[in-house]
Amino acid sequence: MLEVKTLDKPDERRDFPRGHLEAVHLSGLDFAVATFEPGWRWSESVAPIAGTDTCQIHHNGYVVQGRMRIRMDDGAEQEVGPGDVFVCAPGHDAWVVGDEQVLIYDFAGTMAKEYAKSSEG
Repeated sequence: MLEVKTLDKPDERRDFPRGHLEAVHLSGLDFAVATFEPGWRWSESVAPIAGTDTCQIHHNGYVVQGRMRIRMDDGAEQEVGPGDVFVCAPGHDAWVVGDEQVLIYDFAGTMAKEYAKSSEG
């Protein structure tokens, strides 16, 4: 099998307050480019859409630009920035640090299909 898609024509775009996600869906892989504007915080911008207190999606990410702080439900915190590759388990909040837009590439099995999507549908 060989499957190729381009981000120039994403399968979907999902907008949420202070950000958006563009994704391509391939067999066994969702790839998303997530853009977060200064002032974005998951618990304020996405939680009302997702219907959960913290993000319940597993992320495999690469930070292209900007800085983001991630706080796990157990209190552990880490800041990620340009060039950082990270894995983040379900159960976290995150927010943009500073005045620069954050751009993250997220590679996952189902992340792009579920992120910032209503739990009701």
